[in-house]
Amino acid sequence: MDISLNFVHKGEGEVLILLHGNGENCTYFENQIDCFARYFSVYALDTRGHGGSPRGTKPFTLAQFAEDLRGFMDENKIQKAHILGFSDGGNIAMLFALKYPERVNKLILNGANTKPSGMKLWCVADVYFEWLLWTAVSKLCRSESAAKKSALFSLMAFEPDIETAQLAKLSMPTLVIAGTHDMIKTSHTKQIHRQISGSELALIDGDHFIASNQSEKFNETVLSFLEKSDI
Repeated sequence: MDISLNFVHKGEGEVLILLHGNGENCTYFENQIDCFARYFSVYALDTRGHGGSPRGTKPFTLAQFAEDLRGFMDENKIQKAHILGFSDGGNIAMLFALKYPERVNKLILNGANTKPSGMKLWCVADVYFEWLLWTAVSKLCRSESAAKKSALFSLMAFEPDIETAQLAKLSMPTLVIAGTHDMIKTSHTKQIHRQISGSELALIDGDHFIASNQSEKFNETVLSFLEKSDI
């Protein structure tokens, strides 16, 4: 890898990797790390160009972030892990699971989407406006901070681009979880669930940020899924 990802590690046992959303960092999971570390060896990562992880020189794309995850696992001698991804982290987890299914034990997709159209219309409009705004500011003012914001919003405006039918290839135990008032369409969340054979669906009362705002219920649901026998 051209960079080393910043991360927090806590606990022992089977590895559980936590992937945050767009523009965030591993502290998003502050209500999960200690809880999950009672049962698992938890790694909460900062995605490339987020938090304490450097931007590096490679493409700023979800596909590259999935490759970064593979590199991180190789560097830390993690052959296989449970992976929980939130929002763009969930999209990274999907891409990773599709390319490296043998590296995934159980998969948890929280507020994920296969295409930008999986978001509600107001969210798509807001994301696209923000991308246009920060792209213009970065060009007119030659602002590095504006360019970074433009790059972040481009991830949501144009990615991911996963054909939902591809998810039928996933055979690992999977939990699809979202808020009842999520910015991801409930119909889209259910579509992801239907495409992954044998997956479980959980809708928790709340918005996109149920891990933060409904942490007790979220943690209980995730742990119940992870503790189930694969048989």
